[in-house]
Amino acid sequence: MATSSSLTNNQDENVLQKHVAFFDRNHDGIVYPWETFQGFRAIGCGILLSSVACIFINLGLSQKTRPGKFPSIFLPIEIKNIEKAKHGSDSGVYDSQGRFVPSKFEEIFIKHAKKNPDALTSDELMGLLKSNREPKDYKGWFASYTEWKILYVLCKDKNGLLHKETVRAVYDGSLFEQMEKEHSEKKNK
Repeated sequence: MATSSSLTNNQDENVLQKHVAFFDRNHDGIVYPWETFQGFRAIGCGILLSSVACIFINLGLSQKTRPGKFPSIFLPIEIKNIEKAKHGSDSGVYDSQGRFVPSKFEEIFIKHAKKNPDALTSDELMGLLKSNREPKDYKGWFASYTEWKILYVLCKDKNGLLHKETVRAVYDGSLFEQMEKEHSEKKNK
């Protein structure tokens, strides 16, 4: 798992790019829908979720990461421009340049983790989502809800808690690598 120091050592480094880079399966700086699908499958998601995710994610982010370019039917996401695709009604943990904002990360747990200071319950997660809503930002509401609910379903523990270190790891992208390794090990048994 990532530690807070690994995220704060270089504030200029774009951790949002690292978060997305996991899905760049051929490491060419571009994420196509089939790579998004492969990434979701690699972390243990089913075919249906992986299929829906690759369509919505690439459809929603492709053109935003390709400013000034003609839309592509291949829906590529350019990782170098991923901060341009940041949606509203989010937690603010990524700033407008894709950098990690430690105070915003801590704020999630200070404000919303009531039962356990280092984890969120399903109800606390819903409270977080409601508090981040910007008026009439329906796309942002949907994007935030979808991201957080998928994370919660995939990563909650047996007590229904989504732990702080897990959330931190999703922000820096290391969670996906860990999930891929765990899924691969389970498949090989």
